[in-house]
Amino acid sequence: MVLRLEVKVFPRSSRERLVKKDGRIKAYVNAAPEKGKANKALIDLIAKEYGVKKKGVTIIAGFACRNKVVEVLKQ
Repeated sequence: MVLRLEVKVFPRSSRERLVKKDGRIKAYVNAAPEKGKANKALIDLIAKEYGVKKKGVTIIAGFACRNKVVEVLKQ
């Protein structure tokens, strides 16, 4: 099963968490938005939240902006 999520990322947050509200997901990550660090932190956070391996989480749109489309492969 593949889940497609629309996520808004907030880098440099004080704590890491996912907030699901009104069908949208907000991801707060500690990492800075440079050299892919925030994207990696987002993948780690989503993998942990959905109980999948990191390689099962892929950013398919929005690599360089806050609004991203993420695909999660659940087994």
